[in-house]
Amino acid sequence: MLGITVSNNDLIAEALSHRSFGKGNYERLEFLGDAVLGLVIAEALYQRYGSHDEGTLSRMRASLVRGQTLAEIAREYSLGDYILLGEGELKSGVFRRESILADIVESLIGAVFLEQGFDTARDFILRLFNERLDAVSTDLQDLKDPKSRLQELLLSFGLPVPDYVLLETTGKPHEMQFTVECCIDSMGLATKATAGSRRKAEQAAAAEILDNPAMTKAKLKKAAAPTGSINR
Repeated sequence: MLGITVSNNDLIAEALSHRSFGKGNYERLEFLGDAVLGLVIAEALYQRYGSHDEGTLSRMRASLVRGQTLAEIAREYSLGDYILLGEGELKSGVFRRESILADIVESLIGAVFLEQGFDTARDFILRLFNERLDAVSTDLQDLKDPKSRLQELLLSFGLPVPDYVLLETTGKPHEMQFTVECCIDSMGLATKATAGSRRKAEQAAAAEILDNPAMTKAKLKKAAAPTGSINR
């Protein structure tokens, strides 16, 4: 299905095994796959985009290897259907979680690298990412994370930066979920988001604020104002 042939079934089973399934889980392979993925994508961007500086290339790489992109790839191949889980986690639907799907892609990359070496792993990664490498944005504004974009936008309005408040943590120690609220008191806006890390939850909450109709209206007002100010 993925275009690879791996003869070591135990290695593939390990790459697909969640911690809840037993001792031989995917975490070590994920660690390895993450490193190989970062190198391959960095090399591909270096070769394809010779006119861009280090800062732009770094942001392009980050947009490609982030959890959201990896989870999208996992969904395209229905990898969630193959994750080996403990009974409790299976019932909870954890195999649909973005962070788990992203981990599985990296662990499979690690397994391919261990058994067949770097060249095969590189070919595998480039097949998975080929269309995304061609389509990756080179616009610095697009490549910035939501928190950075939101902060810059508010500062351009002459407003204070947003507050991020941790509202709740739930789940087992190895599967914690963080709920964060992003607040912009000066605009009366607040959004909540939940993710597998506080940082990811903050980014998701900031992204929701950026998509809020009130924020869109404020950006239009700023664009139309001769002085660059907005009517608050």
